[in-house]
Amino acid sequence: QVQLVESGGGLVQAGGSLRLSCVASGSIIRINTMGWYRQAPGQERELVATITGGGTTNYGATVNGRFTISRDNAKKTMYLQMNSLKPEDTATYYCNADILRGVLQYNYWGQGTQVTVSS
Repeated sequence: QVQLVESGGGLVQAGGSLRLSCVASGSIIRINTMGWYRQAPGQERELVATITGGGTTNYGATVNGRFTISRDNAKKTMYLQMNSLKPEDTATYYCNADILRGVLQYNYWGQGTQVTVSS
């Protein structure tokens, strides 16, 4: 079994910073692309950022320049450094990963961590 566990969410004032973490555990051969997504109440889930196994990054337009995604492959951990937070960044943030188990790749989601930005 594979689990993705997010942490680091919380309440922060506008202009502040938070750092999210996502740790993968279980029977894992290799973790390929990982990503952060977010979903606000009444809205669709949207891309925040992705990072490949080789470190290539991609950001959603609304966070580009404020958020930084990174990963530590040895620790099976992904991070999201969020700076200059805005009230519109308020959402549940989900970790996602393409994980190779045996000869097959599966896609997994974490349970989410809440980020609330007050004005």
